[in-house]
Amino acid sequence: MCEDIKARIIEEARYIISTGATVRQTAVNFHFSKSTVHKDVAERLKEIDLLLYKQVKKVLDVNLSERHIRGGEATKRKYQLKKEFIKK
Repeated sequence: MCEDIKARIIEEARYIISTGATVRQTAVNFHFSKSTVHKDVAERLKEIDLLLYKQVKKVLDVNLSERHIRGGEATKRKYQLKKEFIKK
């Protein structure tokens, strides 16, 4: 694996650990697709740095367990904004 790619993967992993970011947020921050970031931190990182992989996995597991809550909050905001727009 190319050293540039390894450096990118490690940088993505450190970002996720330090901020608690989701794969989607990380992809936006680094200007890569969600698929690329996911493959980087879920598969390639394991071969590069196992300890870093385990730390990232913990953060991603928390994000996964909270996903339904974030989705519900987004839907709630959507309909609140729609309701406010109609009142105007």
